[in-house]
Parts: sequence; C-alpha cells; structure tokens
Amino acid sequence: MSVSKSTTRVRSQRKAAEADLGFNWGFPNSVLLGLGLVTLVVGYLALSRGSITLAPVLLVLGYCVLVPASLLLRARRQASGE
Repeated sequence: MSVSKSTTRVRSQRKAAEADLGFNWGFPNSVLLGLGLVTLVVGYLALSRGSITLAPVLLVLGYCVLVPASLLLRARRQASGE
C-alpha cells in the first residue's frame, strides 16, 4: 500500500510542476510549425534539383527561424477587464 500512496504523491507533484511552466500550444504555434515544415520540404526539394542558392536559404529559414519561433512563441494573456 505504501508504494501506491507514494506513487500518487509523486504524480500529483509532477502535475503541479508541469502546470507552472506556462506553456500553451495554440493556433499560432501550429501555423508557424506548419510553415516551417513546408519550408523545409520545399528547401529539400530545391536541394534535390540542384539549387545552390534557394535551398540553403529555405533550409536556414525553416530550421533557424520558423521552427524555433513556433516553439518559443507565447500567446498574449487576455486582460481580466478590471
């Protein structure tokens, strides 16, 4: 019995710690990630066709700008109206 009580306590502590992170995945994050993935696919297609200027630009844009932006973007909190 003591194992199940301690397991429940650890799980509840983990949930409380995760709630404090303040990370919300919203629609803007999904759009940016989708744009990043599309940019990467187009970049690799351009690379396979032999483009030496367009492909690196698209790949850097996808990997260094759009994908990190989708992970780092936080939604603005709405005011409480007070």
